[in-house]
Amino acid sequence: MPLSKFVFKPGIMREGTSYDTEGGWFDSNLVRFKSGRPEKVGGWRKDNDQTFLGTCRGLHSWILLDGTKLLGLGTNKKYYIEKGSEYYDITPIRRVTSAGQVTFAKVGDGDSTITVTDSSNGAVQGDFVTFSGAVSLGGNITASVLNQEYEIATIVNVNSYTIEAKNTSGNPVTANSSDTGNGGSSTVGTYQLNVGLDVYVPSTGFGVGSWGYNAYGSTSSLSFTNQLRSWSHDNFGQDLIINPRNGGIFYWTASNGVTTRANELKDVTGANLVPSIGLQTLVSEKDKHVIVLGCDPINDAGTARTGTSDPMLVAFSDQENPLDFEPTNANTAGSLRLSEGSVIIGAVKARQEILIWTDTALFSMQFIGPPFTFGLNLINKGTGLVSPNAAITAPNGVFWMGYDSFYIYNGSVRKLACSVLTYVFSNFNSTQAFKTIAFTNNEFNEVGWFYASASSNEIDRYVVYNYVEDVWSYGNLSRTAWIDRGTVNYPRATSNSYLYEHEYGYNNDGSPMTNVFIESADFDIGDGENFAFINRVIPDLRFLNNSDAGKVNIVLKTRNFPGDSLTTNSTTQVGATTTESFVRSRSRQAVLRIESDDDASGTGNDDVGWRLGATRLDVRNDGRR
Repeated sequence: MPLSKFVFKPGIMREGTSYDTEGGWFDSNLVRFKSGRPEKVGGWRKDNDQTFLGTCRGLHSWILLDGTKLLGLGTNKKYYIEKGSEYYDITPIRRVTSAGQVTFAKVGDGDSTITVTDSSNGAVQGDFVTFSGAVSLGGNITASVLNQEYEIATIVNVNSYTIEAKNTSGNPVTANSSDTGNGGSSTVGTYQLNVGLDVYVPSTGFGVGSWGYNAYGSTSSLSFTNQLRSWSHDNFGQDLIINPRNGGIFYWTASNGVTTRANELKDVTGANLVPSIGLQTLVSEKDKHVIVLGCDPINDAGTARTGTSDPMLVAFSDQENPLDFEPTNANTAGSLRLSEGSVIIGAVKARQEILIWTDTALFSMQFIGPPFTFGLNLINKGTGLVSPNAAITAPNGVFWMGYDSFYIYNGSVRKLACSVLTYVFSNFNSTQAFKTIAFTNNEFNEVGWFYASASSNEIDRYVVYNYVEDVWSYGNLSRTAWIDRGTVNYPRATSNSYLYEHEYGYNNDGSPMTNVFIESADFDIGDGENFAFINRVIPDLRFLNNSDAGKVNIVLKTRNFPGDSLTTNSTTQVGATTTESFVRSRSRQAVLRIESDDDASGTGNDDVGWRLGATRLDVRNDGRR
């Protein structure tokens, strides 16, 4: 019987139907293309066993002068620096009370809830506060119980909130009848920066803010504390500048060590007219200006910042001086205002320029020297950015996701031809679009985006573009932040309060990866005029790891008409030494699927990587009936 070789065109193609995409791949998960051949993506493992609080939506790595490698992680609750395998909390402090301003009261005996009173404390639900100087309430609520960090459980009103009493191991402690005190007259409350939301709120009104923050049916205005928390961060030499979106600009000094917190830049000694609010902050590469996008302008008198964001204003410091933002004839500080759009969405550093997106346009900002320092050029209209982190710089250009297309800029703007465009944007949660993150995986010439599908409020999918081979792929994976390899050997990403190393082996954190597959479009004989009979498969697979024990499944699915549902006709397990496998299949159309052997016993699916070559099928014409 004749053998037919099946080598499908690289890339996933979903713009047509499965039938008219004959000769291509139509569906996949956790599969990439390398040299035109599909292969399983690399696996991942935990970077360390420690967890962090909140959902991380920003990573930044850099190296100190002594060679120490650091990683900044910004979550909706905290900001951390990872050093070694430990996370250090450097979240800025927003308020320290005077002694005795904070008092405590138990809610009831046998209850761990404690009401804390502190006038106009400015806290929101989920904020973190550390108490010191408190004395025992008289019973189980001892000084050691009170004098530690707490996460605020509920907001009672503007002057009080509740916490849940715990011992120093984190276990609940309940009050008893002897707990009649108020903590004494020396209690000090140290409040960390307000937490942000873990969900994007598109407008003002009912539902804005943390659960229980206001009365049922009340409304709130959008603010720093009731919006999705995202971070921008960049290092100024050894030091770190961080900026929660629509919040203050903070500075962490490396020489003070990882056990010290970041301070608001405007409060640092020597600060001069530093913006008090910004949408994004970065440091220009060669000229070393601190650039704040969407900041508050200087007042008409030139004496202070207004405290109210101008969403189209860009301010920059004096060269190599992050503290001086006052424009004078003796320095290079200044500001520019973008002319197209209503709000700055995001920016990235590119080759000798900074690209800035508003909601409707793309600008190039370039250093031109005194007296103007920077110049702005409008690059393109109608190419907005879907989220602050949806643009990324890759070796051959800057890529970004717009509202309904993907783009590249490498001197000019070009819309990318995308073979999975409809698949992505027809099942895209536009309400949670601000969570979308762009990423690079330069080892495999890939740029991609993690995004939330229409049925999910959190990131659950990805789409990848191989910019060398000009092919697309996609799959299901939840990663809320990503940074490519650079200071370390593996790309790193976050999910479920863990940091992961990617492209490590072929497992899911020590367990076999499941639901790994690639599936072809329909193929037929004689344009569907005849039935085809398939009775033998000759696989061509290269196992990239664990080659002796690795197993995958080759699946044949069939149907007689494009409108029919696919029927799984045969599933054949193959390994490195499998020469052929006999099947029995008769239909007009068939689909070839290669998948991980999820129910394989032993090591058959453990740490197995594979690459597909040219599969041969024993196919013959079986007549028209």
